[in-house]
Amino acid sequence: MSSYLVLSGGLSPERDVSLRSGRRVAEALRLSTDDEVREADVDLSLIDHLRKHRPSCVIPLLHGAAGEDGALRDVLTSLGLPYVGSSGEAARLAFDKPIAKTLLARAGVATPAYVALPHATFRELGAAEVLSGIRELLGLPLIVKPTKGGSALGASLVKSAEEFPSAMVGSFAYSEVAMMEQWIAGTEVAISVLETKDGLVALPAVEIVPEAEIYDYNSRYTAGITEFFVPARLSDEITAECARIALLAHEVLGLRDWSRTDVIVDAAGTPWFLETNAAPGMTETSLFPQALHAADLSLGDTALQLVQRAIERG
Repeated sequence: MSSYLVLSGGLSPERDVSLRSGRRVAEALRLSTDDEVREADVDLSLIDHLRKHRPSCVIPLLHGAAGEDGALRDVLTSLGLPYVGSSGEAARLAFDKPIAKTLLARAGVATPAYVALPHATFRELGAAEVLSGIRELLGLPLIVKPTKGGSALGASLVKSAEEFPSAMVGSFAYSEVAMMEQWIAGTEVAISVLETKDGLVALPAVEIVPEAEIYDYNSRYTAGITEFFVPARLSDEITAECARIALLAHEVLGLRDWSRTDVIVDAAGTPWFLETNAAPGMTETSLFPQALHAADLSLGDTALQLVQRAIERG
């Protein structure tokens, strides 16, 4: 009998989200297979556990730096263990928002203008002068977010000069480098991509309508405070363009198995690339499972197919 190990938890600020994702995928897998499905946290005992109880395949569902920066995937590769998801190298590209934006811009995709600066720059040059220059370049409002991180932790909408310093402090709490990005008003849409035996497939787009001004951490993981429309309320032409961007992002970043790309569609109907997630969330309120459901696909069967693909890859 094969055995599959779902990894979740870790020590990042997104630990709780990861545990919820892992638990949900493990439960769904058990409904789709008679093979053994185990769950494990990522801690000092993990490598010894992997060596003693070598699973047929690992499903890493960690979020944040501990799981999305490629390090854990490189460890799994070094141990010769098949795993679901992107390689360490590809995960690092997607996890670094400025790099991902640059690569997609080079591929001809619109993405909001931005400036990414480390905390040290503000200490060395003076925060007031640096922030003044950024306001002149990008205008207000703008969004401040960590360059590496997920679940919108540390993200703030800045509408006035007075809000800028506290937004920077909030971002630096989660990352040494902060990204200040032009704010694009419009419809926020998430497009999930799934690799199947027939090739890459863009799942139905999910339109996100949060109560808050931005789709922040609470909006993502508190049931009932964000409204979702699946499929998104977009024209067929715009829907197709969003799907094209998501598929292109998956390919340009070298991703594997599954991903989720977030875009904003402005009033003129132009989709703007924001970021791509190589380890999409799988909680009860997450976007990837909603897209699967809209496509009449089950989470358990989908995960099992990806496990089988990973085992075939070796």
